Amino acid sequence: MASSRFTLQWKIGRTDSGKMVREFLKEKEISSASLTDIKFKGGNIRVNDCDVTVRHTLAEEDLLEVFFPLEEPSSGVRGEDFHLDIVYEDDYLLVINKPAGMNTIPSREHPTGSFANGLIGYYEKIGLQATSHIVTRLDRDTSGLVLVAKHRHIHHLLSKQQKAGSVKREYEAFAEGELSSLAGTIKEPIGRKSDSIIEREVRADGQYACTHFAVAGRYEQFTHVRLRLETGRTHQIRVHMAFIGHPLLGDDLYGGDTALIGRQALHCMKISFEHPYLGRTLSFEAQLPEDMAALLKK
Repeated sequence: MASSRFTLQWKIGRTDSGKMVREFLKEKEISSASLTDIKFKGGNIRVNDCDVTVRHTLAEEDLLEVFFPLEEPSSGVRGEDFHLDIVYEDDYLLVINKPAGMNTIPSREHPTGSFANGLIGYYEKIGLQATSHIVTRLDRDTSGLVLVAKHRHIHHLLSKQQKAGSVKREYEAFAEGELSSLAGTIKEPIGRKSDSIIEREVRADGQYACTHFAVAGRYEQFTHVRLRLETGRTHQIRVHMAFIGHPLLGDDLYGGDTALIGRQALHCMKISFEHPYLGRTLSFEAQLPEDMAALLKK
C-alpha cells in the first residue's frame, strides 16, 4: 500500500492576509528545521493548488497546504500484527487503551510484543509511513489510555502541551489499607534509588512531583482511589502511595501485596487535551480492565 504524505491546510482569513507564508507557518509552530525538510526532502507548499516558496504573500480566502516529506520508518522497532484497542483515531493522532503486561517500547528483556511494535504493525497495515510518536507512556503493568501522534510535528505540539500541564490524565488505583483522608495532595520529590536502575524513591535531591488523590470507595482489603498528576515522573503514583504507607495492590516493587492481583492495580482511566490542529478539547475514558473490575465485584 502506498504511503501518503502528512498534510496540513488552512483557509486564510482577513487577519492573516498580507503575511508571508514563512511568518504564518511560524505562528503555527512549524519550525525552521521542518521547513528545511519540506524544501529538501520531498515536501512542498501550495497556495490555491500552485507551488510557492515561504516568501509568498498570502491573501484572504487563499487555501494554504503544507505537504511534509515522508518520515523514515522506525529503525529498530519491527512492526507486529496484533490487536490494538483504538479508542479514537483521526489523521493526526490516536488514543489507544493499553492492556497490562505490555511494554510501551521494546526493551532488552522484552524485545517484541510492545505497544510500539503493534503501532508500527498497524501503520504498515493502513499504509502510514511513520515512527512511533508516543506522547504519554505507561509502565508495563499499568493499563489504560495512551496518546499517540501520527507525525513528528503533531508530536511536537502535543509534547509542548504536556510540558505545560495541558494534557490531563486521571488514574484509578487500589491502595492497601484505609487512607485517613478522603482527599489530599502528595508533594514529594522523586529520584532514582541509588542502588537500582529501575526503582524510584522520595528523596530530597529528586525532581518535584505532585499527585492529587481522592477516595472513591473503601473495601475490606483495600481503598479505591482516583488520582490526578500535575507532574509525570517515572513510577510517580506508585512511589507516592508507598511513601504515605499505602502501596498499590500487586506492586511488589514498592511493597504491595500480590495475593489479590498479580500486577500493580493502576489504570489510566481518562485523558483530555486540546487537539493540536482542530483546536477543540477532546476527552476520553476507558473502563477498568477485568482484573481490577473483578476485585470490586468481590
